[in-house]
Amino acid sequence: MQPEPIFDLAHLGHMELLTPKPDESLKFFVDVMGMTVSGRTGESVYLRGWDDYERYSLKLTASKTSGMEHMALRARSEQALERRVAALKGSGFDIGWVDGDMGQGPAFRCRDPDGHVIELYYETEWYKAPAELKPALKNQAQRFPARGINVRRLDHLNCLAVDIKANRLFFENYLGCRTTEQIVLNDGTEAAMWMTMSNKSYDFAYTRDHYGVEGRFHHVTYALDSREEILRAADIFLENGVHIETGPHKHAIQQTFFLYVYEPGGNRVEVANAGARLILAPDWKPIVWTEEERRKGQAWGLKTIESFHTHGTPPVAR
Repeated sequence: MQPEPIFDLAHLGHMELLTPKPDESLKFFVDVMGMTVSGRTGESVYLRGWDDYERYSLKLTASKTSGMEHMALRARSEQALERRVAALKGSGFDIGWVDGDMGQGPAFRCRDPDGHVIELYYETEWYKAPAELKPALKNQAQRFPARGINVRRLDHLNCLAVDIKANRLFFENYLGCRTTEQIVLNDGTEAAMWMTMSNKSYDFAYTRDHYGVEGRFHHVTYALDSREEILRAADIFLENGVHIETGPHKHAIQQTFFLYVYEPGGNRVEVANAGARLILAPDWKPIVWTEEERRKGQAWGLKTIESFHTHGTPPVAR
C-alpha cells in the first residue's frame, strides 16, 4: 500500500531573483512584464502580477551575479508548517528559522540536496490595492495595469540540479510534493522532474545541469490568460529589444504554451499559458518520457534550442 499523501504545502509563493543590473532588470519587470512595485527595502524591490493574492511574488535583489537566492513555499496552515519543520529538523537539509520578510511571517529555511535554498512559511499579507489600483471587481487583487504584457500571476519556476532523483525524493519525502511528469534516460538516470503541491500540473520543475554544477537556476514563469496573449507578448518583447530565446510554441511535457526571454540581468524568464490541464486524480501516476520521445522536440516538432540546455544562472565560467 502506498503511504498516504502529504498535503501540508499549498503553492509556490514567491522567489528571490538576483541581478547584477538592478535598474535595468526593474525596468524590464515593471515596463515590459507589466508588474507592480509593492515595496522596497535595502537593495531589494518587491513586485507582483496583477492577480497575485499575496503582497508580492518576486523579490528582485541587486547582486554581483544572477540566479535565485531562494524560493518560498506557503504551507496550508500553521500546523502544517509545524509538521514540515518537524520532518526537516535533524535531516541534514534544515537551516533554521528566519525572521519574516516584507509581508511575510517567520519562515523555516532548508536546502535541497543540490543546495537551493527553500523557505517554508504560512503567515502572509494579502495584498490591499491602493485607491488608484483598486479593481472594479472585488474578487480580483488589483486593477489590470494595461502596461507591457500584463502578467497575471506567478506560475512556476525551474531549477537546475546535478542529481534529479535525490531532489525528487527530498521533495516527496520531506515536503510532500507529488511528481506529475519526469524524464528518465535509457540507463535509468532521472534527467528532469515536474512536481505539484495542489491540483496544478506543476508548481516547479528541476532539470539536470549541463555542466554538473550545483544550485543553479533555469527560469521563473508568469502566467498570461491565453495563447493569444503569449503571441502578443512576443511582439512586445520584440519592440522593447528583449532577447527571445525560443517560442512561442507548445511544450510536449505538461502541454504548456510557452515563450522564453532573458531579462537584463541574464536570468531566463518565461511567460506561459497552461490551459485547462489539472491533476485531479488522487492516485496520479507520473508520466515518464524517454530519451527517444524527447528527441522529437516540443509538441509540434520544434527542436529544443541548445541554449535551453546550457544557459543557467549564475553563469558558469568556461
